[in-house]
Amino acid sequence: MEARENWKSGWGFVLAAAGSAVGLGNLWGFAYKASQGGGAAFLMIYLLIVFIVCIPVLIAEMVLGRSTGKSPLIAPVIAAGSQWRPLGLLFVVASCGILSFYAVLMGWTLDTFFHSFFFGLPNNLDEAKLFISSVSNGSSVFLGQLASLVLTAAVVASGIRNGIEKLARWSMPFLFGVVILLAIWSATLPGAISGYQEFLLKWDTSEFLNPETIRLAFGQAFFSLSLGIGIMVAYSSYLNRNNQLPKEAFWISGLDTSVGILAGMITFPIIASFPQVKEVVGNDFVDTLFVALPTGLSSLGLTGQIISVLFFGLVFIAGLTSAISLLEVPVSSLIDQFGFTRSKAVSLCTAFIFVIGIPSVLSGKVLGTVATYMDILLLLGGFVISILMGWFVTRKFDEDLANSNSNLRVRKYTKFMLRWVSLPAIAFGLIMSIIDVL
Repeated sequence: MEARENWKSGWGFVLAAAGSAVGLGNLWGFAYKASQGGGAAFLMIYLLIVFIVCIPVLIAEMVLGRSTGKSPLIAPVIAAGSQWRPLGLLFVVASCGILSFYAVLMGWTLDTFFHSFFFGLPNNLDEAKLFISSVSNGSSVFLGQLASLVLTAAVVASGIRNGIEKLARWSMPFLFGVVILLAIWSATLPGAISGYQEFLLKWDTSEFLNPETIRLAFGQAFFSLSLGIGIMVAYSSYLNRNNQLPKEAFWISGLDTSVGILAGMITFPIIASFPQVKEVVGNDFVDTLFVALPTGLSSLGLTGQIISVLFFGLVFIAGLTSAISLLEVPVSSLIDQFGFTRSKAVSLCTAFIFVIGIPSVLSGKVLGTVATYMDILLLLGGFVISILMGWFVTRKFDEDLANSNSNLRVRKYTKFMLRWVSLPAIAFGLIMSIIDVL
């Protein structure tokens, strides 16, 4: 078995974890779900979930990974016994399932990036719909999916320090810089104020009791922060004892949330500035990202083309950093469980995910269905880990945080929130999500 690596620095871990969190879920998911979920009401529910419900769960996953030093498949067993093996299996199944459709969306994004760069943007909605039809059907979809998985596999195969951490150190500052520049540019558009008002600041109190809005907010928070699928367990298993996990959890959550809000500040002014695309927004995420945005930007000529290239390049890089973390879950599990080399584990996992992703390649309906049910698996994973770390291995939880010099009040607060706030809140979100889906 290969020697287990460690992160070169705590900041490298934070950037990699933030890279996992900052993905397609931020750059198109947040904007789309905000438009579907009532604007400001969705935003408020989302923020409450992130900072009250999700951060304790994030810390719990990080503690589970660091305290055991094992992959997501094995960590629950090491912590609390063989009866918790189903949680490890859930982590592996969920991460593979998500990456199976995630790689397809990355392929669409990559195709749109190259098309924007070399051929320009569609001039109207009809052209845009023809373009997305070509992007989402035929051999190009397989090529996009394969290219995305191969790039992901290459980074993961290079290891923690030389692959994942190295990519995070250059990609994340670039990503944040481009997001900020695009948000500033979007603010200068004529429809910027109305875009903010219509989508981000629109208030509807009834949305607080809407099962769909609650499901979307919970799903967005857990998907965006990579919770419930073992990613943070995997990444934290490579940490040393000096990292103060509560502080790093706040950094990861803050960076992730900031990108999501900034993405909305990019998307909504563009949509509001081009009335011809408003009718498309809200139909589904595909129409919002791949039809509405390029069509709106096309009226700006060369400037719009440059913005489109930057935006879709940004989306792909964000998707890549998230895909890497998803692949690390089954890869690290095979290494720990069977003693595989990293290269062998990467090859097997990549091939398997490519195969199970074929239905999503062939059908957008299947892709959407898989994405919906994966949201439920995320919540289920978060629910079970809250039980495990909040009630069954509390001593290990306290000891791990104490050994890294975490403040006593912080430790007590985190444990209290995990037990009495996160757990019932996730249960509520899980029930509402199931009701909404059914």
